Amino acid sequence: MIKLTPSLLAADLLNLGRDIDRMLGEGLDRLHMDVMDGHFVPNMSFGPFFLQTIQQHYPDLKMDAHLMMDNPEPYLDEFAQFGAYSIILHREIAEDMNRLIQKIHRLGVKAGLSVKPATGAETLLPYLDDLDLILVMTVEPGFGGQKFMLDQVDKIRFLRKAGFRGEIAVDGGVNLQNAPLLKEAGVNLLVMGTTYFHAENREQVVRFVEDLNA
Repeated sequence: MIKLTPSLLAADLLNLGRDIDRMLGEGLDRLHMDVMDGHFVPNMSFGPFFLQTIQQHYPDLKMDAHLMMDNPEPYLDEFAQFGAYSIILHREIAEDMNRLIQKIHRLGVKAGLSVKPATGAETLLPYLDDLDLILVMTVEPGFGGQKFMLDQVDKIRFLRKAGFRGEIAVDGGVNLQNAPLLKEAGVNLLVMGTTYFHAENREQVVRFVEDLNA
């Protein structure tokens, strides 16, 4: 089954409650949070207390915390405490990944890994049995509104052939044109920022993704 996960980075932050209310009203219960530290990627965004504020107002909302950070470990406890449904780290950081994955699980949160376009999917093979989620970046992370990189779809097929049965999410330039291809490749979660939040008819986008499961 494939689902749409709106990306907060493209929402209207001055009217965030309105956007989340509309999202929930359209049957969407999961929100993608791009957490950027200004070092791992050349941009800055949200911290754990931002998640806490949303969790206090929307306790049933599932938030995927995508940590685009060089040094995420000191913040894992806070993200878990403040409502993260999953915590997604980047394979590219110089950390003991097995230890961090196990720490996330001990915090009672689903653990995920993400790869940038230049990072091969084979780098994820040692961790497949311990991961709940893999996020394949189909743009260079850091800014929204970029063009989808078609060659990244091969990573999804590779991971499914390697036996990964958890969730595979795709983030970056995902739209209604490439969504059917992504479903065919084995994607479960379509992270949509601009395509969803900037759509003239958001309900039409939601229905399109739902119809992919028919």
